[in-house]
Amino acid sequence: MGNGKTNECCFDQSFTSTRCRYLTISRLQAFECRGTMQQRGALSWLGSVLLGLMGLLVSGSDFQHHRYEEMVRALFAVHNECPYITRIYSIGRSVEGRQLYVLEFSDNPGIHEALEPEFKYVGNMHGNEVLGRELLIKLSQFMCEEYRAGNQRIMRLIHDTRIHILPSMNPDGYEVAAQQGPEFNGYLVGRGNARDIDLNRNFPDLNGLMYYYEKSKGKNHHLPLPDNWEQQVEPETLAVIKWMQNYNFVLSANLHGGAVVANYPFDKSRDARIRGRTIHAATADDKLFRQLARTYSYAHSWMHKGWNCGDFFDEGITNGASWYSLSKGMQDFNYLYSNCFEITLELSCDKFPAASALPREWLGNREALVSYMEEVHHGIKGLVYDENNNPIKNAEVSVLGVHHDVTTGVDGDYFRLLLPGTYTVTASAPGYLPSTSTVTVGPAEAIQFHFYLKTAPKQHIKGKPHNSKKYPSSSKASLKPGPR
Repeated sequence: MGNGKTNECCFDQSFTSTRCRYLTISRLQAFECRGTMQQRGALSWLGSVLLGLMGLLVSGSDFQHHRYEEMVRALFAVHNECPYITRIYSIGRSVEGRQLYVLEFSDNPGIHEALEPEFKYVGNMHGNEVLGRELLIKLSQFMCEEYRAGNQRIMRLIHDTRIHILPSMNPDGYEVAAQQGPEFNGYLVGRGNARDIDLNRNFPDLNGLMYYYEKSKGKNHHLPLPDNWEQQVEPETLAVIKWMQNYNFVLSANLHGGAVVANYPFDKSRDARIRGRTIHAATADDKLFRQLARTYSYAHSWMHKGWNCGDFFDEGITNGASWYSLSKGMQDFNYLYSNCFEITLELSCDKFPAASALPREWLGNREALVSYMEEVHHGIKGLVYDENNNPIKNAEVSVLGVHHDVTTGVDGDYFRLLLPGTYTVTASAPGYLPSTSTVTVGPAEAIQFHFYLKTAPKQHIKGKPHNSKKYPSSSKASLKPGPR
């Protein structure tokens, strides 16, 4: 039943009563119904009946488009319903002064627990691409309800992960788009913020610096920001960057609309266009990013089928640059500036679908949204200590053969997403001798491995050479931007 259609025969055991078991086949999410073919046919029929019943249950007032005030009320309603596992905070304000609210899920809201990874979802970056906003509101309600109902899968996810949900990065743009509504919304109306700036073309361009460092064997992570960068970005972009500086995010997804595909870095091409086409721009973690994209695509009801919105993407995934080159995007910035691995999820052909379409979209994305969050628990994680068992912050953790390092947080903990395999891993920090070990990663939970660094003799203490390069000027954005 590995033909890409297995998730249509039955439901995940965590959400329904059908007898299914969750499998991992080549680390692609799939479902297998138990029993004989005859039993499977009966279960398929039962699944169809349950899907129809669930559609009836969720097709009423439970699904609607939320203007700003309605969205805020919905988030606070979730917090009031689940006060012990949620927290609401603002990361800043939009141009017109609207709060950029985040809803956090954790068994200890407001506290980073060592070895517990930080995850984020960002929706509605383009104001007129609204499905992500509604899905994240519904996901918040769903997780609260399932936690209260004792759903073991959701309870484990919340207990072991600190989840941050920003339903709308661009509330000003949304209000412009919502004034026209689903029937009359134009392709670009409300896309930008209140100053009509495309926020996904507004982050500092670190790709050019990275591509230069690749040639000069320079730094491969946490690249420096240009001078006066705060004056060069919009308030919403500034808020997100400050957010990333304050939280050691490990995994993220950015929800868009206008296509149906899971898009992974790099978005910006290394090479100039060749006869109107761009070339695949791989990160050092290309295989891992492909797998993260597949995780969402195959758990989604139809994304993995490839043909959507008149386009074909094999397995429902694409490298950003091989689709079209994009500068100053958020997912590339995440990878180059922080420890966070982010992909962009294009979730609907219609940027502003009618409210009547929201139940189907929720059912199509629900399992994928949960499965993708669970991916934060793969690879290796641990603590980096000194000889006296004191945690070392900002230590670097490198993997031989993967030219992209991660750093420890303030508690000395690190998280390195990796595919199954055996790796040579090194931890290092200024003033200490590096420590190297071999670690084998399996397909299940992340392997815990701690490093203990010895103080380096004085003659070994020296700083790393600093590569500097003036930031190249960026080319103008396309006059007809694509979905991203």
